Amino acid sequence: MIGKILKYMRVQKKLNQIELAQSLNIAQTTLSGYETKYSNPTFEMIEKIANSCDYEIVFRNKKTKEEITTNNIGRKI
Repeated sequence: MIGKILKYMRVQKKLNQIELAQSLNIAQTTLSGYETKYSNPTFEMIEKIANSCDYEIVFRNKKTKEEITTNNIGRKI
């Protein structure tokens, strides 16, 4: 599932794998592995990919609808 999301974000940003991999300082084959579920990225790498593609990670409480992002978590604690 995460691989599909990573690929979607990259495609929406109109980047090919080589361009995004270079901006992240990783090999294109590593990025390809993430997108095809051959390997699993760390949460930190997922966040870097999201940020590079102009997305942010949001955690939403189903009951209260409170949202926490990786950008505002420091202010909540």
